[in-house]
Amino acid sequence: MIPSQLVIFILIIYVLESLTIIVQSSLVVAVLGREWLQVRKLSPVDMILISLGICRFCLQWASILFNFCSYFNPDHVFWYISIIWEYSNILIFWLTGLLTVVYCVKVFSFTHSTFLWLRWRIVRLVPWLLLGSVMISCVAIIPSVINNLIRIQLTTTEHLPRNSTVIVRLEMLRQHLIRAHKLLAIGFPFLLFLTSIIALIASLTQHVQRMQRHTTSQGNTSLKAHAAALRSLATLFIFFTSYFLTILVSFTHNQSLNGFWYWVWEAVIYGVVSINSTSLMSSSPTLKRALKVKCWGLEAA
Repeated sequence: MIPSQLVIFILIIYVLESLTIIVQSSLVVAVLGREWLQVRKLSPVDMILISLGICRFCLQWASILFNFCSYFNPDHVFWYISIIWEYSNILIFWLTGLLTVVYCVKVFSFTHSTFLWLRWRIVRLVPWLLLGSVMISCVAIIPSVINNLIRIQLTTTEHLPRNSTVIVRLEMLRQHLIRAHKLLAIGFPFLLFLTSIIALIASLTQHVQRMQRHTTSQGNTSLKAHAAALRSLATLFIFFTSYFLTILVSFTHNQSLNGFWYWVWEAVIYGVVSINSTSLMSSSPTLKRALKVKCWGLEAA
């Protein structure tokens, strides 16, 4: 199979985006892992970011292996790789939703006793919430595993005499059910993310407006910090929502691996992932400090 020049160009873009995501994920894991080894402690945000880095690393390698193995060997179904990809995706949605909840707990100024207790306990709760996200994702992937086993069974029995009308209807029902399951699997954590991020943006916007009305020379620095946080949240909201929509479309519209538009769509998805990863990296003071030190080291060299 010889791809056209245009497909080769899109493939190169996809590979470059994939390598960028792998490098970003490796950098997050390496920097935060070294921080944990040095001080034996990570902030709740850094614990979630290192988990996201591991997930994105696995997700991207699963995407590369599945796409190229399926492209050059279309007669074989690499369902186990697609399961790893789907599991990593579900876990990424839960981890990102958890990240915005942690931001909510840190930023919101509620005085209710339950909220104050949660803010005090959040450092101890995050490891358990991370474990809970892993377990929920394991449960959410079970229907996809069963679906792939059923699909393989149907493929191996195609030559047997069957009632074709019943089989077609059952196949359509199976496809509708698995699409509904995939929508719910990423829809619930995305709803958690959406609720938290909108509340955060609204809270910070109100806070910035109040500070602007009572700005002093000493308050300019604080105002700039809040405005920068607001821009970071808005960027995260835009690109993670874009990622959700692209994944949703890929779940509901199956395209041939040999098609030009399939590879265009893959390039779009992982272009959004790369930008979203960059915005998440900027939310960690530890990562920003490490990157500044490396940049200064390069300039000095």
